[in-house]
Amino acid sequence: MSYLKGLRCKECGTEYPADRSFVCMECFGPLEVQYDFDGIKANLNPEIIAARDHNLWRYRELLPLDGEPLTGFHSGFTPLVKADRLAHELGIRDLYLKDDSVNHPTFSYKDRVVSVALSRGVELGYKVFACASTGNLGNSVSAHCARTGYPGLIFIPRDTEPAKISGSLIYGPSVVALEGHYDDVNRLCAEIGDHYGWGFVNVNLRPYYTEGAKTMGYEICEQLGWKLPDHLVLPTAGGTLLPRVATSFQELKALGWAEGECKIHCAQADGCAPVVRALHQDLDYINPEKPKTIAKSIAIGDPADGRYVLEEVRNSGGWGDVATDEEILEAIELLAIKEGIFTEPAGGTTLAVAIKLIEQNRIKTDETVVIGITGNGYKSQDLISSRFDVDVVLRPNLQIFREWYEAQENLLNRTSSVG
Repeated sequence: MSYLKGLRCKECGTEYPADRSFVCMECFGPLEVQYDFDGIKANLNPEIIAARDHNLWRYRELLPLDGEPLTGFHSGFTPLVKADRLAHELGIRDLYLKDDSVNHPTFSYKDRVVSVALSRGVELGYKVFACASTGNLGNSVSAHCARTGYPGLIFIPRDTEPAKISGSLIYGPSVVALEGHYDDVNRLCAEIGDHYGWGFVNVNLRPYYTEGAKTMGYEICEQLGWKLPDHLVLPTAGGTLLPRVATSFQELKALGWAEGECKIHCAQADGCAPVVRALHQDLDYINPEKPKTIAKSIAIGDPADGRYVLEEVRNSGGWGDVATDEEILEAIELLAIKEGIFTEPAGGTTLAVAIKLIEQNRIKTDETVVIGITGNGYKSQDLISSRFDVDVVLRPNLQIFREWYEAQENLLNRTSSVG
């Protein structure tokens, strides 16, 4: 049963049917999905959800579909990893990693939003799907289009990481690289979508696309026993994820399923941090920036929903900070060494900022913390490979190995210890 009611402008409140509309015709504000929460509360509860398949559609009544989903049957419900060794290193008690770096099928949180946008887009009659992407979204749109049989077009900045480009091309879409930054690509995509009538998941399908991000919040709460963490640290690019996770927490509390208060913190790279700088300067608007950072997947200088990130961070009592490229790389290494998780620079940014928040005493040592790991490091190996080399090259001879090994001090204790 669908509980989808319609769309409403986030700025002026004007209501619209749940159709192809995505911008308010009265004030040009963004539209967001509305649901029949009385119906949901009367017919759904955590016990029903617990009996369902472990994918994002276990929360389908809280997602914008009239009928059955088309894709995403193995996406979502990613691990919430109890990171005890990393917690000990950082001097805190309870640390969890929401690990979307293993999300199916393209190893980033984008598989959540694409599953919802494409399923809803087909209901609305779109026959071709596309996106403006810094890499991960293009991978996901390509894979889900391949799985469902719909044509896909991916528009990316020319300097997108090679592994992410090939991660889209392998699925057979049309990939168009454009001069300029993501914001230049996004502006052109808005014009293309209007001209050809294609479903751009993060442009004219954005009201439905953003709803998929809520599933990360639902899962965190469910995996913690229907309790909110004390703190959640998330990266910010275009601003989709953080506000929708905040919405998911508010919805679960309104339904009476969850308890607790969560401070939500924003993480950005120092080379592209328009939201964090607005937060630090106590502004209510975003000053666009020209990106210059290795964290390309979150390098969006003019975030569409940046102002809503500010609102949710402030409303929750959270904060935000930035990480330099070197701090990002150090955090990627730390996460790999302590927890065996290889994240892309977006995840390194989030961990690096979480470390700063702990050092600033904004996160107390006895509080529960969740850090969002939103993408996989194997897509960005070129950024990290120059920092490492094999220890030595030897001939395959036991005596030669013994002479080398016994000359080393604490070889096996360089990166880890037991106990």
